[in-house]
Amino acid sequence: MAKHHISTTINGEPVEFLCNTEQTMLDVLRDELHLTGTKEGCATGDCGACSITVDGRLVCSCLMLGVEAEGHAIQTIEGMADGDQLHPLQQKFLEYAALQCGICTPGFLVASRALLERNPNPTEEEARYWLAGNLCRCTGYDKIIRAVLDTAADMRGVS
Repeated sequence: MAKHHISTTINGEPVEFLCNTEQTMLDVLRDELHLTGTKEGCATGDCGACSITVDGRLVCSCLMLGVEAEGHAIQTIEGMADGDQLHPLQQKFLEYAALQCGICTPGFLVASRALLERNPNPTEEEARYWLAGNLCRCTGYDKIIRAVLDTAADMRGVS
């Protein structure tokens, strides 16, 4: 089977890769590009562990084909920190202990960043609704929501 040559941008860097027609973007990220922060939880788009953004839109990478990445700007969990400087959401997740096993954490962080980019002042209800597509089996959701809302306040300069 012939592979397709794809040119895209991942975490702000131009990237080229070869993939089969049936390879998901999740498989491409993990197996071809060795960006293993994005996790597979369900492979059906139900858990959010594989969340990425494509041109700023939140997407389950298990439901996107790698060939669909052509010409698009993709952000993964690996693109959140700036070198050793954690993104404010990553720092708050640590402070609030909003993670345990880590399988869902990258997806929650990517989805939370997408929320705050769209709405820098979400209500608790809006945050819970936005993150409803991300499932956690370890921590529950309260610490995650508190971390997101506190990050939003910090980023707006509210004390």
